[in-house]
Amino acid sequence: MQVLIIEDDARIRPLLMRSLGERGYAVESASTGMQGLQMAVDSRPDLVILDLGLPDVDGTQVLSMLRAVSTVPVIVASARDDDPSLVGCLDAGADDYVVKPYTTAQLEARIRAVMRRSGAGGSPARRTIVVGALEIDVAARQARVSGTTLDLSPKEFDLLRHLAERPGEVVTKRELLVEVWQQPWGGSDKTVDVHLSWLRRKLGESASEPRYLHTVRGVGVRLSEPEG
Repeated sequence: MQVLIIEDDARIRPLLMRSLGERGYAVESASTGMQGLQMAVDSRPDLVILDLGLPDVDGTQVLSMLRAVSTVPVIVASARDDDPSLVGCLDAGADDYVVKPYTTAQLEARIRAVMRRSGAGGSPARRTIVVGALEIDVAARQARVSGTTLDLSPKEFDLLRHLAERPGEVVTKRELLVEVWQQPWGGSDKTVDVHLSWLRRKLGESASEPRYLHTVRGVGVRLSEPEG
């Protein structure tokens, strides 16, 4: 598995490369955002680990530019632990977020979780989940509404799939953080809220006028077939 590290810290970068290399990953690195973006396009890694505090361009801008040309899973690794930074990265297309300082074991657990959710390294049996006009092809990792394919990020697909596998049931945000984001130690509800907002837009609905996704205040969210 090929991992690209975009990190400008001259102490962290070689340590991270060595630690992941010892765990069997093929690792490349870049010290600037534009260099990392070029390497991501040229070498097509399986996963990108992206710092935000880069010397030439902010990591969120690198993420936005990368998302314009690639769907490669991205884990943001940054010292920024405030909600605006987290939400900004999720809006830009990050698949996960880990706050510095972190251990290599913690990062590797995130890598495994992201790659598992993106479908890499596994061949799930082909099946289709149907809820009303919504069809989810599990093996192809595609979702359609009335025959129109939805443009979903890996995390959006996993969230939609998890809810669709339990139609009509209220699923708590805590469960979603554990099952979809693999964060049993806790996480921000805003992570779930942001992705639900994305899904609503792509499903052609809103929180005030729901069709498939219904918020149960103080409890969680329910996916169900639209009435009528």
